[in-house]
Amino acid sequence: MKISIVILNYKSKRLVGNCIRQIRASKIEVPYEIIVVDNDSNDGIVQMMAEEFKGIKFILATKNLGMGPGNNLGIKASEGEYVIILNPDIYVAEETIQRMYDYIKDKPEIGFLAPRLLNPDGSLQYTCYRWYKFLTPLYRRTVLGKIKSIQKELDYFLMKDVDHEKIQEVDWCQGSCFLVPKRIWQQVGGFDERFFMYFEDTDLCRRIRNKDFKVIYHGEITAIHMHMKMSQGGIFQIFSNKLTRQHIHSWLKYSLKHRKSLFSI
Repeated sequence: MKISIVILNYKSKRLVGNCIRQIRASKIEVPYEIIVVDNDSNDGIVQMMAEEFKGIKFILATKNLGMGPGNNLGIKASEGEYVIILNPDIYVAEETIQRMYDYIKDKPEIGFLAPRLLNPDGSLQYTCYRWYKFLTPLYRRTVLGKIKSIQKELDYFLMKDVDHEKIQEVDWCQGSCFLVPKRIWQQVGGFDERFFMYFEDTDLCRRIRNKDFKVIYHGEITAIHMHMKMSQGGIFQIFSNKLTRQHIHSWLKYSLKHRKSLFSI
C-alpha cells in the first residue's frame, strides 16, 4: 500500500461523503486506502458508511477525541507508506493526490508536504506561515491587529511577501490537507494528543523540522478548502465561544511547550 488517506469526522457526514466521492473520482495510479474516523458524532455517518462505503475502513471512537488524537487513531490503522490527512471540507482536484505523492516519493528529506489551498471562488487562503511569536494570536483576535506596525507583523507571519504559486520550504502549514511519510510520522510520534484542537499542526511541523526534515508548501498543487473559521471573533468571545476558548487554551499549551524557541524568534 502506497497511500493511506485519513478523514476525521465530527458532525460532518455530508462533507465526508463528498470528500470520499471526490477521492474516488481522482486519478490515483498507486494502491491507496481511505480510512474514516468518527469522533462520536451521532450524525448518521455509521449508516452512511455501511450503506454506501462498505469497502472503506471505518473507526468509531467512543467519545470526541479531538483533532490530533482522532487522526492518530486513523493513522495507527493505516497500511500506506505515506499518509494524507484530509479535513472533510477539502475538495481535491483529480490530480491533487497523485501529484503530492509523485513529488515526495523520491525526496527523503521532506517530512511534510502541503498543497496551496483555495477558497471555492478560487481566491487564495493563506495556509503556510512563519513561526508564531507569543502575541501573534492576540493580535489576530483583537483590534490591535489593525495597528499599522502590527499589520506588517501579521502580513509577515502569513507570508504575504512570497509567491504562493511556487514550491518553497516554510516553517509550518495548516493541517487541513497534507502528506507525511509514515516513517517520519512514527519518528516524531504523530500528533501530540495534549492538543485537543488547534496548534497540533504547528507543533507537528516544529517537531518534524527539529528532526531536520523539510516542511514544503507546494504552490503548484491545489485543493479547495470550504473553510469556516469556527473559532473566529475577538478575544472576548472566550466567554461565549467554546472553540475560541479551546484555541486560546492550545495557544498557551503550545507556548509553554516551545517557550525556548518561541521567545528566541
